[in-house]
This record gives sequence, structure tokens and C-alpha cells, in this order.
Amino acid sequence: MFYYLLKYVLLGPLLRLVFRPRIEGLAHVPSSGAAIVAGNHLSFSDHFLMPAVLKRRITFLAKAEYFTGPGLKGRLTAFFFHSAGQIPVDRSGKEAGQAAIREGLGVLSKGELLGIYPEGTRSHDGRLYKGKVGVAVMALKAGVPVVPCAMIGTFEAQPPGRKIPRIHPVVIRFGDPMDFSRYQGMEKEKAVLRAVTDEIMYAILSLSEQEYVDRYAADVKAADEKRKAEEKRRAPRMPLR
Repeated sequence: MFYYLLKYVLLGPLLRLVFRPRIEGLAHVPSSGAAIVAGNHLSFSDHFLMPAVLKRRITFLAKAEYFTGPGLKGRLTAFFFHSAGQIPVDRSGKEAGQAAIREGLGVLSKGELLGIYPEGTRSHDGRLYKGKVGVAVMALKAGVPVVPCAMIGTFEAQPPGRKIPRIHPVVIRFGDPMDFSRYQGMEKEKAVLRAVTDEIMYAILSLSEQEYVDRYAADVKAADEKRKAEEKRRAPRMPLR
């Protein structure tokens, strides 16, 4: 109930009024039945803008940190994400990927829409990064189509670290549903999973026209943070007077 209150009364109209997103290819999203909507992830705003424009309810796999914050703010954030139909997924540890897949398959088994960001995290620089194969595992196991989606302009509207979005033109573009039934029963083949994932990422890239990086975003982020820390450590210190 609260999901539809957010979508049609509290948040959806405000997002449409402020961002005035241009929607392209909405007819590509199936009007019924299970399907995966796989998109790029540029901004915190993505979690709300895409559901606001879809005619159907969509459930996203969201990082567990959104549900475990301390204090009143943390409890309010957790309530908001739970009420909006988002599912917490622990991204740490060996079982993290399997837990996400189980949760996603549960959504699809109900004939619902599942939203997923194959990159696994937000892009820190606006580029599109290598996708993780969980999206392929779910598509093949559930036997459902994958609808590629590109969020355009949300990075400029709310880049990492910016709490309040700025006004910036936003385009939400959906592509043709992708059918992977030719790989039925091959969800344990690593080469197949990589090929399916790469095909999905190429479809997203074609829609978004981003620069592509054939590395995982989390690895690039970690390397950048390590480099910056090293540069800071090596930087000469000003003498005290």
C-alpha cells in the first residue's frame, strides 16, 4: 500500500515535476508476467526515478547498508526502503551473491518485475562498468526476458556525495526485451553466464552511450581510493611555525 502512496501521491508526482524525465521505450516493459529490468546505476536518485515512471510495481535488490543505519535517520531510511518494496542484500562475504540470486528468483517466481544494476554499485565517475553474472543466472534459471534500461542525466543531477539533487534534464530509456531461452539449462556454464551478461551490458551501453570500462566498478573504486591515500601519505607536509 505504501509503495503506491509513494508512487502516486508523495514522491512520484514530485519527481516528475522537478526532473520532468523524458521516457523512451516504455512499451518494451512487459505489461504482465515476470521480467528483469537491468540498468546502469549513476545516482542515488535512480532508485526512485525508474519506479516513478513504470506502470507496474518493480522490486529492486538494494544494498543492506540502506537498512542498517544507526539512529532515527537509519530507522527512517530502512522503513522507507522496506515500504518502497526494496529487498536488502548483504554484499559482503562468499554467500552474498547467492543470497541476492535467491531473493531475486523469489520475486520473479511471483510473476513480478525485478530491478537490478548488474554493475553491483553506483558508478563513481559516470562511466559504465563490467557487469556481474548474477543477472544472467537469474534470467536463465527463471526463464524470463531482460529489459535493458539506461538512466541518462542522473549522474549530473546527483553525483556521489551530493545529498540534494540539482535540476538537470533526465532521460530514462528502455530497450527491446532480450530473450535468452537458447541458453536454457546452461546457467552453470561460466562462459555462457559471461556471454549473457556482456550482451546485457552492451545493450545498456547502446542505450546510454556511456564510456565503457571492462573492469568491475568496485575494483576501480578501491584502486582509486588506495591511490589517493598513497598520494596523500606521500604529500610533503608544511612545516609548523
